[in-house]
Amino acid sequence: MIRDAAPGRPAPQHPLRLRDFRLLFLGRTVSTLGDAVVPAALAIAITRATGSSGALALVLGCAMVPRLLLLPFGGVAGDRLDPRRVALTTDLLRAATQLLVGLELLGARPDLTHIAIASAAGGLASAFAMPTASPLVRAAVPAEHRLRANALLGSATSAARLGGPALAGVLVYTAGPGWAFVADGVSFLLSAALLTRVRIAPARSGQASAEKRTLRRDLAEGWREVRARDWYWTSLVAHGVWNGASAVALTLGPLIAATRLGGDGVWVAVTQAGAVGLLLGSLAAGRLRPRRPVLVGNLALALFGLPLLALAVPAPAPVTVAAYGVAMAGLGFLNPVWETVVQREFPAQVLARVTSYDWLLSLAAAPLGYVLAPLAAGAWGSRVPLLAAAVLVTLVCAGTAAVPGVRRLGTQPEKPAPATVERPPVRVNS
Repeated sequence: MIRDAAPGRPAPQHPLRLRDFRLLFLGRTVSTLGDAVVPAALAIAITRATGSSGALALVLGCAMVPRLLLLPFGGVAGDRLDPRRVALTTDLLRAATQLLVGLELLGARPDLTHIAIASAAGGLASAFAMPTASPLVRAAVPAEHRLRANALLGSATSAARLGGPALAGVLVYTAGPGWAFVADGVSFLLSAALLTRVRIAPARSGQASAEKRTLRRDLAEGWREVRARDWYWTSLVAHGVWNGASAVALTLGPLIAATRLGGDGVWVAVTQAGAVGLLLGSLAAGRLRPRRPVLVGNLALALFGLPLLALAVPAPAPVTVAAYGVAMAGLGFLNPVWETVVQREFPAQVLARVTSYDWLLSLAAAPLGYVLAPLAAGAWGSRVPLLAAAVLVTLVCAGTAAVPGVRRLGTQPEKPAPATVERPPVRVNS
């Protein structure tokens, strides 16, 4: 199912030699590292300030709710407007919110209300920022280099997740949690500064000037693009199930590790193995060329049944750690491959909207897992929800192989779906 680049062909130009992608890559890497520092710092800061886990849940909810509600509108903005300007604006807004939280935490008596409001503003900004990532890569990188470019971005994200908690610990215990947020705010300022130097042409719809566009029509058009491709919407269902299953593991896994696998250190090893696996999977995606990319990627996601099964038994700690690392390598492999296929198969002028629906389903499924897992564990024990999640994620992700579009979609573009009117994307550096 996997092949290397065709022999005899010259090696493709490295994406980092492309000026605009290099700027995007540096900006994303810096801001991702800054964001990777925040979760641990936020948990410590809120716990220190309030002594309440409910307060932490409130702050996290204030960020999550506007993100979920506004993601489709962020997709419309990314398609209607210049995605570079949208990303630049959201970087500046997120810089302001993180700096405000940092200054609040550096004060003697941090106000939870101020932190919650800033978190809500940051969630709003991220709802508009997330759908812009794929259009920016598509505009900056020629089609033949996109898989490697997406793999580089995935590797940078994975490396940030690996090093972020350690950096957070250094900042929190040497300078205080407030400085972690200040660092994150500065990272968004740097990202915005790099975006000001990016020069790419936004995609424009040929109908934009001839027909009146309404918000409702734009949302409906994006949804039609999703439904017109069986490989896309069925894969989104599988990806949502994966996120829900991941939430089950993250909810029940720490207690199982602490009580039945040898202590809290085992869970730390599990999460670190996952970060390493994610990085290795991203690196592998940049070197391999799957002939059936969506099929291979979804089958890789089905590997998440392994750590769920290991936690349910429970298996010895080394087996559980290895299983989680392998499963996250599957995710690391899927992400760049998936981004590349989506950037190729959808018209440029709807790309932000279809990406926003992807994010919406993924983000909405995770809270469902967080809520249902402890309820099921309280009623039937932790083994039942873990086994149920293992069976579900394996069957649904592997079951996409039964979908004709998933099996048929290859490395060459397919003919447009009937509901789609293809227009040539407008971009530079191609």
